[in-house]
Amino acid sequence: MEKKYTFCVEPEDAGKRLDVFLKEKINELSRSRIKSLIEEGKILVNGKKSKSSYKVKNKDIVLVEIPPEKEIDISPSDVPFDILFEDEHIAVINKPPGVVVHPAPGHYEDTLVHGLVKRLKNLSGIGGKLRPGIVHRLDKDTSGIMLVAKNDQAHKNLSEAFKNRLIKKTYFAIVYKTFERKKGKIETFIGRHPVHRKKMAVLPQGREAITEYQVIENLYKASLVELKPLTGRTHQLRVHMSFLGHPILGDPVYGGLKHDLPKAPRLMLHAGKITFTHPVKKETLNFEAPFPEDFKTYLEELRKLLKEKKK
Repeated sequence: MEKKYTFCVEPEDAGKRLDVFLKEKINELSRSRIKSLIEEGKILVNGKKSKSSYKVKNKDIVLVEIPPEKEIDISPSDVPFDILFEDEHIAVINKPPGVVVHPAPGHYEDTLVHGLVKRLKNLSGIGGKLRPGIVHRLDKDTSGIMLVAKNDQAHKNLSEAFKNRLIKKTYFAIVYKTFERKKGKIETFIGRHPVHRKKMAVLPQGREAITEYQVIENLYKASLVELKPLTGRTHQLRVHMSFLGHPILGDPVYGGLKHDLPKAPRLMLHAGKITFTHPVKKETLNFEAPFPEDFKTYLEELRKLLKEKKK
């Protein structure tokens, strides 16, 4: 059902950003949802389209139109991924790059969830209708291992294990430049970027974020590194590598395109290993996922360039 609101800006609200003003007025809307409504022309200030950053003025009239939620169909669909392990409680899968994990604005079809519904008999319901079985996620362009819960008990236990940092994940990334120190630990605080709301950033008021890194191989103006996140902040590895001055190649958000190297096919990040305790049977499990073809091809390209340079 469509909802409509009309607000007249009072003197005490004058000077606030439009998105902040509306978030305070309509609690059900997230800042990102408000921004998309503004971009769609569903939010008008004095009858005209505006921007999220617009500072509202006294007596401005703000009209808000919230269209009905789109009904999303989670029907079985052929979505590519490999099953590394499966029992009645969990599945361990290898997600290829380019696959969105669950439905979200702009990606309502052919997500990993659609593929899981087709290939796995049961999925936990804790994540809700749009995220059945999803305990954690990978970015669209990140490849590699994900854990999937097939019942609620497994989901709760895995979520608790993630929260208590009991699940050990190892990623591999191709990053810009070579390192002076071959291994180290990055300890910062990460929070939402104050201006670019879709980005994260190292901020003094953020949440603790810790990553261990080790250089595996020097490449041409680049490095293959092993990354172990000890915390689970949004975009943590991408932010930390950029913070060090070694952005992950192919990263359009954190500086991974600003270089003089051959263009990376996508974000060069792969979740390659995982160690965890089975959420029901309590046995220790280890899994590895090999580099996908695009990752291996780009790696070889940088190796060849390094050999040519040394000739």
